[in-house]
Amino acid sequence: MLRDIVSSFNKDRCLAGVVRAFPIVLGYVPVGFAYGVLAQKAGISTLNTILMSLLVYAGASQLIAVGLIATHSPPHSIILTTLVVNLRHLIMSSAIAPFLKRWRKLELGTFAYQLTDETFAIHSTQFPEEMPSKAEIFATNVTAQTAWVAGGWLGVAAGQLITDVRALALDYALPAMFTVLLALQLKTYVQGIVVLLTGLLSVVLLRAGIDQWNVIVATLLGATFGIIIEQWTKKSSS
Repeated sequence: MLRDIVSSFNKDRCLAGVVRAFPIVLGYVPVGFAYGVLAQKAGISTLNTILMSLLVYAGASQLIAVGLIATHSPPHSIILTTLVVNLRHLIMSSAIAPFLKRWRKLELGTFAYQLTDETFAIHSTQFPEEMPSKAEIFATNVTAQTAWVAGGWLGVAAGQLITDVRALALDYALPAMFTVLLALQLKTYVQGIVVLLTGLLSVVLLRAGIDQWNVIVATLLGATFGIIIEQWTKKSSS
């Protein structure tokens, strides 16, 4: 795989991948910073904090895991909770897979390792229109993860100087970044309706006590509703 990437190396394409990841970088650095501060407050060592960003690399799950560690939750509870939160990656991987049919297994493994909600938002928008080079794709993914790791390291370094991340609104950086990425993908009024209904359903499920599955269930129902509306619209126009 490395040989393929090197042989297809193009400075312009790699730069395009870095630029494409710039909106993610703007979100990852402050969110990673908040994660680093919280990990430091929870008593997690600097090495383990950085290793979690390198090996786990799942922003929401890392923040949840740190919160559970801080409350001295049992290991099985931490593992199951983060597993449920990360089940959304099954949906994202299934949506991206048809565009990567010709990739080798090692390439797919590397891509899957760096697939996050934000990189998925970028790739799922770009792939149907124009399939970029592997160098550009991996440049985007590597840039995003580098920003996340760097933000975490900065958070650990500054953790002793910050007593409450909420005063800096760092805890809002993650949903703010999701909102921006989502807004950039909306192209039709139907998509806007689906987004609003899905968000409303997620809140309703959360208020009903479904605090771990609400996003997944709302996403599946919202996507199903969107497909039905899209098919109905196509039949009406034809």
